[in-house]
Amino acid sequence: MAVWALADLHLSFGVPDKKMDVFGPQWKDHPEKIRSHWTSLIAQDDLVLIPGDISWAMHPEDAKSDLDWIDSLPGTKVMIRGNHDYWWASLKKVEAILPPSIHLIQNNIYRWNDIVIGGARLWDTPEYSFGRFINYADNPRENTLTKIEDPAEVQKVFDRELGRLEMSLKQFPSGPLTRIAMTHYPPIGADLHPSRASALLEKYGVSFCLFGHLHNVKPDSLPFGSSRSVKYALTSCDYLNFTPIRIL
Repeated sequence: MAVWALADLHLSFGVPDKKMDVFGPQWKDHPEKIRSHWTSLIAQDDLVLIPGDISWAMHPEDAKSDLDWIDSLPGTKVMIRGNHDYWWASLKKVEAILPPSIHLIQNNIYRWNDIVIGGARLWDTPEYSFGRFINYADNPRENTLTKIEDPAEVQKVFDRELGRLEMSLKQFPSGPLTRIAMTHYPPIGADLHPSRASALLEKYGVSFCLFGHLHNVKPDSLPFGSSRSVKYALTSCDYLNFTPIRIL
């Protein structure tokens, strides 16, 4: 049994006018690329972690076809919410349409064998920036994506997300377990210098932190890696050529 990760699926089966092709030629027919790689690598007994931006739908009923598509793929899946997962508003409504192989992290944890998973979405922070790693020429619509520009509001949202991250991580049980965190936004900069989020990951004994959110990243420019006992991995699907990355 293996553990895999792939973020930013950006599916749109329920809202076909939201195809990702407009963000660059690499996104053309990207669901088929994901399916092909996924089914060639992942077994039914494996675990797949999806750190946000799952569906372009605005409402749970429109996201159902995307969730059913993910459910049809091998493995047990665990997800957190991304900044574009507008359909994921009420946990009760989402759980009502959730297929059996998919589980959600929202102020809670999920246990799978001797592995526990927690996490939270996070948000932008002035602690670090990734602008120099992004190839904006390949994505002319990059600057039209929804962002909160007011610094005070950015800080407010980030502080709230840090609280949610700690709420989840503090539920980790004691004992010889592998602790994995998912965040949608990166919790640390490319230089791996300490951050407020990384301090929480270290405090609660996280071994792996998986995240996405960054697109059109220059190839191999953000390897991240291990720092202070935590291994960090960028799992945005276009950065990984739409191929799940094995974590364990």
